Amino acid sequence: MNNNLDPMNIKNDFPIFKRTINGYPLIYLDNAATTQKPQSVIDSLSSYYRNSNANVFRGVHTLSIEATDLYDLARQKVQKFINAKNFQEIIYTRNTSESINLVAYSWALKNLTKGDKMFISPFEHHSNLVPWQQICRKVGAQLLYIPLDDSGVIDCDKFSSLIDQNTKLISVTHMSNVLGEISPIKDLTELAHRFGALIMIDGAQSVPHMPIDVQEMNCDFLAFSSHKMLGPTGIGVLYAKKEILEIMDPFLFGGDMISEVTYEDAKWNDLPYKFEAGTPNIADAIATGTAIDYLQNIGMEKVFDHERNLVSYALEKFSSLENIDILGSKDPSLKGGVISFNHKFIHPHDLGTALDRFGIAIRTGHHCAMPLIRSFGLVAASRASFYIYNDNEDIDKLIDSISDIEDYFINE
Repeated sequence: MNNNLDPMNIKNDFPIFKRTINGYPLIYLDNAATTQKPQSVIDSLSSYYRNSNANVFRGVHTLSIEATDLYDLARQKVQKFINAKNFQEIIYTRNTSESINLVAYSWALKNLTKGDKMFISPFEHHSNLVPWQQICRKVGAQLLYIPLDDSGVIDCDKFSSLIDQNTKLISVTHMSNVLGEISPIKDLTELAHRFGALIMIDGAQSVPHMPIDVQEMNCDFLAFSSHKMLGPTGIGVLYAKKEILEIMDPFLFGGDMISEVTYEDAKWNDLPYKFEAGTPNIADAIATGTAIDYLQNIGMEKVFDHERNLVSYALEKFSSLENIDILGSKDPSLKGGVISFNHKFIHPHDLGTALDRFGIAIRTGHHCAMPLIRSFGLVAASRASFYIYNDNEDIDKLIDSISDIEDYFINE
């Protein structure tokens, strides 16, 4: 049995790869920002609007019943994809950022008090940093950082001497969107629960790229976005244990999240609906289910292995460029499909613009992680991030193009 996936065959499922950029075939290496969409996801969106467009719940006509069935089925697909116990633990949001904010304002604002501690890593995206700065400032809690070892990875031994009974929450990225480094979630979860703390996982960069089992991870919260896993923009997911969601107050108020309303008061709907105020993002939820179908048809173990192989190959190829510095670990066994780098003489924005002339899309800037980028003495960096439709040839063209650009910038 062949356990390798075929990127060239997969590319055929993505209409965008039929186009050229500046006369070159598109090489898309900006997958940590967003991913491209297969035809099946695009068809799912158009099919809903062509055939079943209606508001969900309570409608007794055919279109509403069909839309509700499709919407409910999509939530069940999400549940199975991350192995949640039941559909009530799956909350739809707009994106990972909103999922984290939901926990910050519905759980942390109520449960963190003056003198309490919470920990995050130094790797965090602003979405898993700024909300906690605000909450800790409001309640007087301490926002602290998980220590790293000499190689720049999370040091659980050092951390075990810092966490104590005053720690109420750990919120950590599963995989850094800048460095690609994968956090030791199992160890962090065990430490959190040992001291009675909860743990939240920012899974924006992990859920699309590796097998996820929330019951095995035993995390209390997990946040991720559809658009980073072949789905549409504008929809995200918060997973949380049912017993925690049941004691949390709603984050938003309005239609659908209520069970009864009087002129004086209101009662909340059952899970998961009490956290989903107003008309939901029906079409994008359904298309998220289609994206999950596509990934599961490939197999998430294959996805992860493929990206690990790409990272290993890319790190080897980058080593041939003497003016390139890799940010973070160079050990592919510690990383997912993300490599950030800095050219000693070419500004990231200039490099990214020049690569676009060859049809190569990378990301440049601070990657919504200003403190982390600044810790390397930089204000911006370049980032290449991989997915199922990338192959070694894409990496070869990236490296060759950087070499050609060097000749222009340095030798001209």
